[in-house]
Amino acid sequence: MSQVLLNEAKEKMTKAEQALQRELGSIRAGRANASILDRIQVEYYGAPTPLNQLASITIPEARVLMVSPFDKTSLQDIERALMQSDVGITPTNDGNVIRLVIPMLTEERRKELAKRVKKEAENSKVTVRNIRRDLIDELKKAEKNKEMTEDELRNYETEAQKLTDDSVKNLDKIAADKEKELLEV
Repeated sequence: MSQVLLNEAKEKMTKAEQALQRELGSIRAGRANASILDRIQVEYYGAPTPLNQLASITIPEARVLMVSPFDKTSLQDIERALMQSDVGITPTNDGNVIRLVIPMLTEERRKELAKRVKKEAENSKVTVRNIRRDLIDELKKAEKNKEMTEDELRNYETEAQKLTDDSVKNLDKIAADKEKELLEV
C-alpha cells in the first residue's frame, strides 16, 4: 500500500513539472514559439474552439508565427480572437493567412519575465512540497493503524523526501532553461 502512495505522489509531482513546462511555454521570449497561442479560443459557429483545431501554426522565420486557417471563412474570427487575447501582438491579415511578428524584448521586459518565471517555479515547488506533506500524512496514518512499523515509516519518509528533491531539481532546471532563453539577446 505504501508503495502505491509513493507512486501516486511521484505521478502528481511529474504532473506539476509538466504544468510548469506548459505555463512557461506560454511566456514569449522574443522568438516565435507556437505554444504562446495554445490558450487562444476562437468563437467559431457560436462555440469557443481552440485555435490549433481551426488552423495550422507554422514558424516561417525566427520571429514570425503564421496562422493558416483550414477554413478561410474563419479568418476574421481568428483575427478577432488574437486581437482580444493577452498575447500582446497585433496580427497582420493578408486574406489567406495571419502573421504575428514577435517584437524584440526590451531589457526591462526580459527581467520582468524572468521574475515571472521564478514566481511560477516557486509556485510549482510549493505544490510539490504539499504533495510530499500529504504523502507523509498518509504514511503516518498507516503507521498508526499498525499497517507498518516505525522503521518502515522512516524509510518511506526518506524515499518521499528523495522524490521531492528530484522533482524540485527538475523544476529548477526547467525554470533556469526558460530564464536563460529569456535573458539571451
